[in-house]
Amino acid sequence: MHRPRRVEVVIDFVCVHCYLGFTRYLRAVRRHRADGGTVETVVRPVQLRPQASPVGEPLVEVWARERGAAVAARLAADTSFGADDGLELDFRRAVFTNTFDAHRLAAQASAQGKGEETAERLFRAYFVDGLNIADTTVLARLAAETGVMTTSGGAEALQAELARIRTLNLPAPPVLLFAGGPVLSGEIREADVLSTLGQ
Repeated sequence: MHRPRRVEVVIDFVCVHCYLGFTRYLRAVRRHRADGGTVETVVRPVQLRPQASPVGEPLVEVWARERGAAVAARLAADTSFGADDGLELDFRRAVFTNTFDAHRLAAQASAQGKGEETAERLFRAYFVDGLNIADTTVLARLAAETGVMTTSGGAEALQAELARIRTLNLPAPPVLLFAGGPVLSGEIREADVLSTLGQ
């Protein structure tokens, strides 16, 4: 008999390591549920680039500016990252942007029990579909796809939550906070998540 588990998942939607870790986490959660377990996932926000413009710009251009054109071209051409986990990432289409409003949508989704599917959809929108996940029209469409009822409020609560997360001095995301412990971070492995859920 599995005891119910609650997991706080600290992620940012423009973080490719978060997407990979979240994908592995979800696979473990689904396996655990299929075995009769109960898991409550709460998506928690972190912004790696809080000053990023919501207007957005091609990720490749950001890389070229910060790392040089040759490195940007090599990273953009790499199709191997995430392939072993069934992800088909397209860095050439990604629109780097501010994630505040995406996190606000994720918070509302979590409150409605739809945090997992909404987070997954936001990652896919950014890394696969090449959508600007700061655009209100895009976010409204993603909310409709995942069945989330949205409101215009929540900005102050999200600012407070971002500040609270910062005070925890967590490792770089992704971070999984299991109620009662432990904490998993860095390269999240499906087997480790599954084992921890079963404890």
